[in-house]
Amino acid sequence: QVQLVESGGGLVQAGGSLRLSCAASGSIFSTSVMGWNRQAPGKQRELVATITSGGSTNYADSLKGRFIISRDNAKNTVYLQMNSLKPEDTAVYYCTLYSQSNYWGRGTQVTVSS
Repeated sequence: QVQLVESGGGLVQAGGSLRLSCAASGSIFSTSVMGWNRQAPGKQRELVATITSGGSTNYADSLKGRFIISRDNAKNTVYLQMNSLKPEDTAVYYCTLYSQSNYWGRGTQVTVSS
């Protein structure tokens, strides 16, 4: 059974930074693609970034250069470093483990004030 627990969200002013963490239980973390998705109020959930077991990354075009995804397989943890935050980055951010069955965390709220 895989469980994902996000942390690190909060309230930040525009231009600030936050680092999200996602701790995963289970033995398949190190071989799985991990990702971050977000859902803003009144909008559909959207992909933020993914990272393969080997460290290859992929980002939503609109977020390239501001967000960085990374992982520590020894700690079963994936991170999302968010810089130069904008009010439109306000959303609930979800950690995802992609496998035969995709797993989602409960999310962490990020609020960016103008």
